[in-house]
Amino acid sequence: MSPNDTPAAHPDADAATALPAAPASPFREFDRRRIGRFGILFGGQSPWAATQAWQDWAFHLMLSSGKQVELWELALESVTSFWREISTSARENEKQENPLDRRFRDTRWKIPPFSLLAKAQLAAEAQWHAATRDIPGIERHHAKRVEFIGSFLLNSLSPVNFAWTNPTVLEATMRSSGINFVGGASLLIEDFFRLAHGGKLKGLEAFKVGRNMAVTQGKVIFRNELMELIQYAPTTPQVHKEPILIVPAWIMKYYILDLSPQNSLVRYLVDMGYTVFIISWRNPGPELRNTSLDDYRSKGVMTAIDAIGRVVPNQKLHAVGYCLGGTILAITAVAMDRDNDGRLLSLSLLAAQTDFEDAGELMLFIDESQLALLDDMMHVQGFLDTRQMAGAFSVLRANEMIFSQFVERYLLAQPRSPTELDAWLGDATRMPARMHSEYLHKLFLDNTFAHGKYFVDGRAVALKDLKVPTFALGAERDHIAPWRSILWSLIVVVTIKYVLLLLRADNNGEGGTLSLMALGQRALG
Repeated sequence: MSPNDTPAAHPDADAATALPAAPASPFREFDRRRIGRFGILFGGQSPWAATQAWQDWAFHLMLSSGKQVELWELALESVTSFWREISTSARENEKQENPLDRRFRDTRWKIPPFSLLAKAQLAAEAQWHAATRDIPGIERHHAKRVEFIGSFLLNSLSPVNFAWTNPTVLEATMRSSGINFVGGASLLIEDFFRLAHGGKLKGLEAFKVGRNMAVTQGKVIFRNELMELIQYAPTTPQVHKEPILIVPAWIMKYYILDLSPQNSLVRYLVDMGYTVFIISWRNPGPELRNTSLDDYRSKGVMTAIDAIGRVVPNQKLHAVGYCLGGTILAITAVAMDRDNDGRLLSLSLLAAQTDFEDAGELMLFIDESQLALLDDMMHVQGFLDTRQMAGAFSVLRANEMIFSQFVERYLLAQPRSPTELDAWLGDATRMPARMHSEYLHKLFLDNTFAHGKYFVDGRAVALKDLKVPTFALGAERDHIAPWRSILWSLIVVVTIKYVLLLLRADNNGEGGTLSLMALGQRALG
């Protein structure tokens, strides 16, 4: 609901919101398609970005003689400690506390020779960590990338990942007379053929949307080319006047908030007497390649608000955004405040980034070289494929999502029982080429929203202009959306009442206790 006398658009608005111009010649189009297919071959990763980081690190480390001496001293300390460990009796080793690293929490890792292997692994990782820190002249982004790549390689060589150096696997092998390897090989072959034919890992087929997931009763009341709007009726005699709109991320399916009857925010809200609406985003194909980030605001969030107004007229609503959905909801809320559109009663942001200055480990994959390759790859495909995106997330948590599962499934033949969350994680969606390019360039790389340079309808919006009462939730161990990128900008720039909640958990609420860190504070501006 915009005022009649809308200010003139900023002169740079078109430049700020437009995509790069169409190819000026067939030669540029040829390059884009060739580079795009090259990117597909490399899984969307730029070899030059990695090479440049290694060159930067090697050159500046070569110049830093003092740093080299420090590393030699650290290596000598590690070797001395290692030999001291060898001379220590097994009984004394067993009295030592387990290392904090969860890979070596099993008590068998305290007994030689496995304790020596664990100590050597941790020492090598500490040495590499030191070798990539405090080097004068190296770009911070390059240092982090080099540390990450080296750590990934070291983790892949951990004694935990090999049958002959993992005491748990050795014991299982002796106990079963090697049957665990037979079972693991059988499972490996089955997984390979399932995934090769586009299927799911064994056990996940037991979870079906509408049968044992996303079973809260609802109905689609509106749809367009980008989304469906689902309405859930309250189950109580007393009904709250104000409805709730939930905006999930479009990187995954909406039912993360309605996984099962026992694990459903939607079910909880309708049982509390609220009328709930949730957006179910379309899984885009090449035909939506030109869908923009602003389309998700205008054709998604704003259109949903308009549709809710027709169902529940003359009522303000509570808006809840999760992950990427919360980011676009925050942009929408600021634009509505700017335009004197008062239809929002409150705003809740769940693991939703608003300031990308410290955007977490995903920034390892964000630089000009990487994004140029990704843009050309999406130009060929029309979208970012689910496997390309899932691969990046898996690499970021390689110990939990790759190596430990390899040991459990194929060395021990003891796969974890799948859960609703596993099924949801395996039900990923694609990302439209234009939208994802704008998201990475404008928000991740340039941080335009936090800096007040993100344009909506030709005029800039800034987080500092947010007026609606806001609740923000961050997870302390979230490697995808760090709590600082969620809460810190609100602490610094927002001058309204708000509530902050920091949980000791990861992006999907897994792991750790839910510990209240900050609640009921007021920003001082």
